[in-house]
Amino acid sequence: QVQVAESGGGLVQPGGSLRLSCVASGDTDSIYDMSWYRQVPDQTREWVGSARNGEVTNYADSVKGRFTISRDSAKNVVHLQMTNLKPEDTAVYYCHTRTEHGNMRNGYWGAGVQVTVSS
Repeated sequence: QVQVAESGGGLVQPGGSLRLSCVASGDTDSIYDMSWYRQVPDQTREWVGSARNGEVTNYADSVKGRFTISRDSAKNVVHLQMTNLKPEDTAVYYCHTRTEHGNMRNGYWGAGVQVTVSS
């Protein structure tokens, strides 16, 4: 089992920046992927970006060039640095971790943090 906790959400003006953090605890040796998703009410959860073992990062086109994921594998922490924020970035942001034991894979979600971009 892995527990996941996000922090750093809040209210920011358009064009501003915000940094989210996610800490994983528990069976962290099995983690091979830590990702960020976001969700707006009544819409499906949207993938934002991922950091895999070996520091491979990928981003959704909607955030590429504005968001940066960094991962400290030793501390099981992943950050989401968001810059040039737009009102359409307003959402609840979730951290998701994937674990692997042999041929068995599991995923774990955090509770999410609210990010509101508004003047």
